[in-house]
Amino acid sequence: MSSRPPLRPLDEALAELLGHARPLPGEERVATFDADGRVLAQDLVSALHVPPQDNSSMDGYAVRRAEIPDEGVVLPVSQRIAAGHAAQPLQAGTVARIFTGAPVPEGADAIVMQEYAEPVGESSVRILTVPGPGQWIRRAGEDVTRGAVILQRGHRLDPAACGLAAGIGCDTLPVARRPKVALFSTGDELVMPGTVPPDRMAPGAIYNSNRFFLRQLLARCGCEVGDLGIVPDDRQATIEALRTAARDHDVILTSGGVSVGEEDHIKPAVQQLGSLDLWQIAMKPGKPFAYGRVGESHFLGLPGNPVSSFITFLLLVRPFLLKLQGATGLAPAVLSLRADFDWKADKRREFLRVRRNAEGGLGLFPNQSSGVLTSTVWCDGFVDNPANQAIARGDTVRFLPLAELLA
Repeated sequence: MSSRPPLRPLDEALAELLGHARPLPGEERVATFDADGRVLAQDLVSALHVPPQDNSSMDGYAVRRAEIPDEGVVLPVSQRIAAGHAAQPLQAGTVARIFTGAPVPEGADAIVMQEYAEPVGESSVRILTVPGPGQWIRRAGEDVTRGAVILQRGHRLDPAACGLAAGIGCDTLPVARRPKVALFSTGDELVMPGTVPPDRMAPGAIYNSNRFFLRQLLARCGCEVGDLGIVPDDRQATIEALRTAARDHDVILTSGGVSVGEEDHIKPAVQQLGSLDLWQIAMKPGKPFAYGRVGESHFLGLPGNPVSSFITFLLLVRPFLLKLQGATGLAPAVLSLRADFDWKADKRREFLRVRRNAEGGLGLFPNQSSGVLTSTVWCDGFVDNPANQAIARGDTVRFLPLAELLA
């Protein structure tokens, strides 16, 4: 009878994994222009109101409502106010020509759009509508109030957040330092594109696609990548690669060699140098995922099959790396959508490559093999299907949008 431990449920494994991901010490300041994708290391507090004063949201005329009891009132224009220029108090019995973004003059309590006014002579205007209270006025502090926390520590910055930070005067931002990740693949069969043309590939050789998407996924997670290349299927070479990687990296990420074959050397090498705390997840694809320690470095071992490697990175490695940077809100969005396909139950929790269709349902990629990387390009998300649950056409299923996982 096998003494191999049972497969770990995915949610349990993820919780354990994140328990090991304590935020790395240290932070740095970066230009707000360059902060996209970084994790904020401190709360961001506004030192001013945004907007700083009441301003007009339309081109038109600043008025006192009490002086416009009916449509057709004609009033003189006493001043012209453009954005970026100061306004004088509004004289009684007059209106002010005003433009979008310009400060509202003291005494005015509404803006009449220029489409509802017509010039009379050179210096007067006829108001064609009775304005409502505060019409087309953006109030001071309407967006941000002075002293408010506009972005909390742990927020992963995106273009909108960077714009918001710039709007309160931040030209630099305090962010968590980038995790240093050592990446290498294992396998005698792997060949780098460009080194051997397709018509000269040896029998059994394959191009190393994993190395390319993993480097780019690591970059999207805000990591500094140390690429150690391809390590042959050799125990001592694997040990030396792990030892080298552990010297100056926070994380070691490998692809391949974590299963149970005679040429899978990662697992015993990690156990020799440190500890293997998590191995084999009850998910499909992606069962032979591993976590452990090599010296002071975290070790994350991905399966060699490309789809397995891709999906386990997104569901397990990505939240781990973001938590190392202190990021919050790690769980992906889940949508409830209609399955326009049938699927047989499996004993493991499955992540099926699907794509939304014009009818609002989900179509299934025809080949769900863990070696068919085409499915990850074709799909726009995954169906998260529980173990032992069949899907019938028309069922409501859990859909994980790929765009969010790749952000």
